[in-house]
Amino acid sequence: MAPVTGALVAVLGATCGLGLALVFAGLTGRRVLPVVDLAAGEASLTKATTKFGTVLLTATIVLAITRWPVAAVLSGAAALAAPRIVGGRAARERTIARTEAIATWTEMVRDSITAASGLEEAISATAAVAPAAIRREVKLLVSRLERQSLAPSLIAFGQDLAHPSGDLVVAALTIAARTEASDLSSLLSRLADAIRGEARMRIRVEVGRTRVRTASKVILGVVVATITLLALLNRDYLEVYGDAAGQVALLVIGGIFGLGGWLLVRMGELDMPERFTARSGAMGR
Repeated sequence: MAPVTGALVAVLGATCGLGLALVFAGLTGRRVLPVVDLAAGEASLTKATTKFGTVLLTATIVLAITRWPVAAVLSGAAALAAPRIVGGRAARERTIARTEAIATWTEMVRDSITAASGLEEAISATAAVAPAAIRREVKLLVSRLERQSLAPSLIAFGQDLAHPSGDLVVAALTIAARTEASDLSSLLSRLADAIRGEARMRIRVEVGRTRVRTASKVILGVVVATITLLALLNRDYLEVYGDAAGQVALLVIGGIFGLGGWLLVRMGELDMPERFTARSGAMGR
């Protein structure tokens, strides 16, 4: 009956933890579980399936070795959170690159306005030479301009970029398209300087938070290595966690480590500003 009791305690503990996480999400407005966007395409679905398979495989292996349900749950949660702790550098570098690319493209549009006969022609002239980080979005914008007017195309372009700095540029170009602003070149210059300054700020912050991310990786590596060595070389030391009370204690310890890991991840992240055009869609009205 002991294994059944331990499994029941583990299930109840995991359910309680999930309930607390959902309450926290409701109070703070944050997501605690990854959201799979099926409309994003097959790539997103494949990534989610791979992540789920990795979590399930890790939990199954740990359960087979230890016979501890709580250890399986905690190891699955660790496998789910590990990419955020040890990875994420490519995504951060991509954000910085897109910020700089938006600034460069803004300057291209500004320079093309003087040589082109209108704003649409200036935007179309940048399609072939747009920065690689946003070239696909710019080509989609030029393609839309062949079928619809400038303002709706720019709004869709802002949605494709999904970037606060891109929203500023889209807003300026949309206002210029509707009111025929006479000082658009000067406005685009100021926007480009501000966006490039934001990119430099992000680089400085990224360098400053490298120490926190390194500490997170070291702590994770030490914890995983210690538990693995104890499980392989000194199982008697971990026997105290084998009964129901031990599983509850293990759940509490795992929760404390999880909270500490989450705080370390939050300390190392740099949140993007809220996108004002994506919130209301007022520009399209």
